[in-house]
Amino acid sequence: MQTSSPDEEQGVRLQKVMAAAGVASRRVCEDLIVRGQVTVNGKRVTELGTRVDPEVDRVTVSGMPIQLDVSKVYLALNKPVGVVSSMADENGRADLSQFVEGYERVFNVGRLDAETSGLIIMTNDGDLAHKLAHPKFGVTKTYVVRVQGVIEPGIIHKLLSGFDLEDGFIKADKAKLVQVAIGESLLEIELHSGRNRIVRRMFEFLGHPVLGLVRKQFGSIQLGPLKAGKVRELSKVEIGALLKAAEGKPMRPSQAAKRAPHVNPAKARGK
Repeated sequence: MQTSSPDEEQGVRLQKVMAAAGVASRRVCEDLIVRGQVTVNGKRVTELGTRVDPEVDRVTVSGMPIQLDVSKVYLALNKPVGVVSSMADENGRADLSQFVEGYERVFNVGRLDAETSGLIIMTNDGDLAHKLAHPKFGVTKTYVVRVQGVIEPGIIHKLLSGFDLEDGFIKADKAKLVQVAIGESLLEIELHSGRNRIVRRMFEFLGHPVLGLVRKQFGSIQLGPLKAGKVRELSKVEIGALLKAAEGKPMRPSQAAKRAPHVNPAKARGK
């Protein structure tokens, strides 16, 4: 953080970069600074002469992180079925690059397998992408999953209490039954693991193969009405929420296992 006098040329005035980042008008940004609602690198600032480096310094307004670097791009993509989660596929399969033409150097945060559709975050912010994708930071993903067979309450309990797969222990953070039809069930499951095909492998282990899988939420970002194959830019509020999630303390490896399971199976309903 630069706290030099207004006459020095190092850095950019804090209110100027805040306004450029879309926080508010420059005058309103000045008021926010004077009222003590702005921090730079964790320290509250009230001087209008404060200067910052937008590419390095961390700024929050009323506790919400602000992305000052306007070169950073944050997108939500609804990945269709049949598309691989990479920017270029060596086997010539359809990949994510076709959906982000016009955006430079963006890449996907984590992956969905080719047969899974739904929300993928695309960005050119490497540091944020690493934290969002790494399970130790505890950023959860929510899926709607259609499986073979009728899900009984015992299966929900098993999802929440956890079990061992070939690559280690796994448990859902939340799981609930949404609907039961003839020969199949619809569930919503939330977990922070980013392991390969983890939702499919969990239900395969439990004897209920997946028939359809959609990711509807990543952290606080929701898929919403975004159509398959479409992209939208995240709002300032959504970006701030992602930055805040990435600032959280990394979870200890055993922390998730220590959470008390919360069983909330919905009553089965006929279709």
